[in-house]
Amino acid sequence: MASLWPFTLICILAFSLSIAHSKTLKRDVKALNEIKASLGWRVVYAWIGDDPCGDGDLPPWSGVTCSTQGDYRVVTELEVYAVSIVGPFPIAVTNLLDLTRLDLHNNKLTGPIPPQIGRLRRLRMLNLRWNKLQDVLPPEIGELKRLTHLSLSFNNFKGEIPKELANLPELRYLYLQENRFTGRIPPELGTLQNLRHLDVGNNHLVGTIRELIRVEGCFPVLRNLYLNNNYLTGGIPAQLANLTKLEILYLSYNKMSGAIPTALAHIPKLTYLYLDHNQFSGRIPDAFYKHPFLKELYIEGNGFRPGVNPIGIHKVLELTDTDFLV
Repeated sequence: MASLWPFTLICILAFSLSIAHSKTLKRDVKALNEIKASLGWRVVYAWIGDDPCGDGDLPPWSGVTCSTQGDYRVVTELEVYAVSIVGPFPIAVTNLLDLTRLDLHNNKLTGPIPPQIGRLRRLRMLNLRWNKLQDVLPPEIGELKRLTHLSLSFNNFKGEIPKELANLPELRYLYLQENRFTGRIPPELGTLQNLRHLDVGNNHLVGTIRELIRVEGCFPVLRNLYLNNNYLTGGIPAQLANLTKLEILYLSYNKMSGAIPTALAHIPKLTYLYLDHNQFSGRIPDAFYKHPFLKELYIEGNGFRPGVNPIGIHKVLELTDTDFLV
């Protein structure tokens, strides 16, 4: 065994040297330099040299993560956020075919997401929230089969939410709030077997919850459902209790009506239930007040009978960046 040690050491050194001398794939160098040419000084000043993965004594560009694949280095992560990037979505990004993470949130990007976004087949996280992006979402987003996190909130997207999002089998977190989406929420989203968080609040959406959950066995692991501040109508169907993993149900500021079904109180870990500012009526079943996990039941601005009381103190529930990365 001892005689094998020098040979093993040589192999390790050879492998290390091969990594150190690996060249960055020309495709990625070209794409990043095109992006560099289109960005403002806040980013460019930290992007020194021609090789985004680093060259000689020069470190990798800030926000750029590379990995070695065979004889080449490729760009696998691009995180350039909160640096006031102004202008259209940099289409050269879609040439970085090995990207697993793309984070351009909290900038001033404008215009649409280009349909070429569908080329990034290895992408697992796409975060474009807090920009000024607009137009309809390209259905090509549905080609990002490995995507687990998608955040497009706080933009100016319009049109219908594309049903192609239901083609993302690994999707866990979907943030579409604070846009201008219209039409109905695609019930096809209910087929997403890994979806834990769905937020479509603060849009211009119509329809009913009954339509949303019409697919049998829908939303099997959904924990958080935010439908607030839209134009949803109809009542709360008892079948909503089939979403047994629900913890947060946020229905505030819609046009929903009818009585609150007792079945909803049988969701085991329901913790936050916001019904305020709708047109609900009748009474709140006693089962809600005996629920072991329910911390908040907010009912203001409805037509409930006198004597119906809330539970807890109302507060706005918002996820932090840390929650997004879970």
